[in-house]
Amino acid sequence: MEHKKLVPFPEDFLWGSASAAYQVEGAMEEDGKGLSVWDEFVKIPGKTFKETTGEVAVDHYHRYKEDVQLMAEQGLKAYRFSVAWSRVIPDGHGEVNEAGLQFYENLIDELLAHNIEPIVTLYHWDIPQALQDKYKGWESRQVIEDFTRYSTILFERFNGKVNYWVTLNEQNVFTSHGYMMGSHPPGVKDPKRFYEANHIANLANASVIKAFRELEIKGKIGPSFAYGPTYALDSKPENQLAADNNETFNAHFWMDVYVFGKYPKLAMKWLEENNLAPTIEEGDYALLAEGKPDFMGLNYYRSSTVEHNPLDGVSEGKMNTTGEKGSTEAGGVPGLYKGTDNPFVEKTNWDWDIDPTGLRIGMRRIDSRYELPILITENGLGEYDTLEEDGSIHDTYRIDYLKAHVKAIQETISDGVEVLGYCTWSYTDLLSWLNGYQKRYGFVYVDREENDEKELKRYKKDSYHWYKKVIENNGVTD
Repeated sequence: MEHKKLVPFPEDFLWGSASAAYQVEGAMEEDGKGLSVWDEFVKIPGKTFKETTGEVAVDHYHRYKEDVQLMAEQGLKAYRFSVAWSRVIPDGHGEVNEAGLQFYENLIDELLAHNIEPIVTLYHWDIPQALQDKYKGWESRQVIEDFTRYSTILFERFNGKVNYWVTLNEQNVFTSHGYMMGSHPPGVKDPKRFYEANHIANLANASVIKAFRELEIKGKIGPSFAYGPTYALDSKPENQLAADNNETFNAHFWMDVYVFGKYPKLAMKWLEENNLAPTIEEGDYALLAEGKPDFMGLNYYRSSTVEHNPLDGVSEGKMNTTGEKGSTEAGGVPGLYKGTDNPFVEKTNWDWDIDPTGLRIGMRRIDSRYELPILITENGLGEYDTLEEDGSIHDTYRIDYLKAHVKAIQETISDGVEVLGYCTWSYTDLLSWLNGYQKRYGFVYVDREENDEKELKRYKKDSYHWYKKVIENNGVTD
């Protein structure tokens, strides 16, 4: 659909940015914080780029006032951040660490003092190591109770201050990378354990939303889902079928549960045939039905293109974590689909498709299937940045990327889709999980390298000033 004139962004549109606790805070064991699974996982040789860790990260824990001041100067309307479960409850289920809670209250108060809406993510991949040791974390149903208790503590403490809550960040990523690919904690490669842990995470998500409703907490709540809409390589029917399979298994398999409280029939049929179906206990579907969110959080970075994959076809691929363009090896699921290159889009140095139209397509699909408002909780470009001698960073490539995606959002709004806000990833540069500090996303450059923290000085990139104008003009990018 092409519009003669685009609809303006809503006046209350949340122009924001985002981060995650492990990637920015540092202060790994400070003020009573317990260890998370990531604090331990990064100690395993070869797991991260140049053995990088988040022990210091970009020291947001000590510099949050400086970072919020930069947000205020930019005119940011919203800031999405996560709470480290092990900072609030060091062992995940026992006594509350008041110092940890106070840090987040101080951050929230600082944001509110500058008229910045806090968007709080309850879980961004860093389950307490104590729970992993005690009962294997997401593989035990005990985590449902412990995660709900932890979330309730935050709900009650910050009720009236926080109006937007994100339950689980990218459940599809932390379960698949943790239990299928072995690249995230706990480093498992076992499809059966993946589907079991994922089902328990679904129950935990629903339980937290149910508790939110029962406590009559002010505001809205929903998960953030990493969604890249699927394209078929071409119009060959077998490839179209592969695209439908990919959409079912890598999108509907999660979002259908969030909204409808049940798995797609096609997916469950395949899981049963392959002895991979999760254990469904009495009451599970009733709980899932009580977890319908108020919005769908969307983390969008790229679309995906697939083709037919026979039963004797490819399976596990190779992920690019070095920034060496072209080093990705596509994987797939035999009998369902396999990834392939899209010849019509450019790629980043980490081989991620650059496709702003994919964002529009993805939001339209979500709107059509789920009829929920959408909050874009992540979107951004990870690239190499150069700090010039005068302290400037000329990241025109990031401006071009974000400008195209902002336009796609406005086009989607013009299509009739309700979009609540746009949180870029990320606000400052940060630790990019497996990719170290060389893969930069932020509006604010943090001067540090993988094995040299330097002074962690902050510098405004050109994109910082560009986004400031976008916010001032409510979405006008030229």
